[in-house]
Amino acid sequence: MTNCLFCSDLHGDTGKYDKLFSFIIEERPSAVLLGGDLLPGPVQMMASDFLHKDFVNDILFRGFKEVQAALGSDYPDVFIILGNDDGRFEELTMLDAATRGAWHYVHGRGIPFGPYTVYGYSYVPPTPFRLKDWERYDVSRYVDPGCVHPEDGTHSVPVPLNELRYSTISEDLNILVGGDDLSRAIMLFHSPPYDTALDRAALDGKIVDHVPLDVHVGSIAIQRFIRKYQPMVTLHGHIHESVRLTGVWKERLGNTWMFGGAHDGPELAIIRFDAADPELATRELI
Repeated sequence: MTNCLFCSDLHGDTGKYDKLFSFIIEERPSAVLLGGDLLPGPVQMMASDFLHKDFVNDILFRGFKEVQAALGSDYPDVFIILGNDDGRFEELTMLDAATRGAWHYVHGRGIPFGPYTVYGYSYVPPTPFRLKDWERYDVSRYVDPGCVHPEDGTHSVPVPLNELRYSTISEDLNILVGGDDLSRAIMLFHSPPYDTALDRAALDGKIVDHVPLDVHVGSIAIQRFIRKYQPMVTLHGHIHESVRLTGVWKERLGNTWMFGGAHDGPELAIIRFDAADPELATRELI
């Protein structure tokens, strides 16, 4: 069995991280996958009274190293991406921690995991929020009413204007996988696919500029990618309220099992799945 744990959208909650680290030691999984929005927001991290100025090292790296010390050779492969609330200025620190053996930073690459390959991708379609470090146009330069274009927001690291204007999630995903066979692929996304139970937002009845808002806010490019390439498993976060609104955290699209790890309650949401039999996945709130 290849037992895996998946969590997303912990947003720097140290209590949830304490639960996660204890759970990993108890469960001894083969892999842990974290799907973005892992850090406190950039405004909080830069505030004068914030306790953890170096959250990546103070909390994440130290916590996983303590787990590694407790588990020894049973330490799992840990795969991590960032999300749209995570300032990209932290990416170098995440990469440095990866070189020190804490995890695999998997955004924009595929990393072997036994007979499987884990691919990571952090970008989400444009949102109403100002931070645009991890936002891309989806399949075109269209944005939903009320959302901010990537070139009109703020960035914690410089990005060439041409990249902001013309890069799309659709193009990125084709480059990410090339011609790879994805029948044994685990795709770690931050965004959910469009028009599924996993991308349902609490936008009912909301209107911007006389236009009703679409309650589905996921990525059309990711939905099309899943339909075309049929990876074995896709993992998603981003939309905290989707499970509460739909009652659904796992969904099937063709041969692909899709799991949503975000949660809008105080508990830590953990999804367990066996890579060899993802249909039997379970979700637990602790």
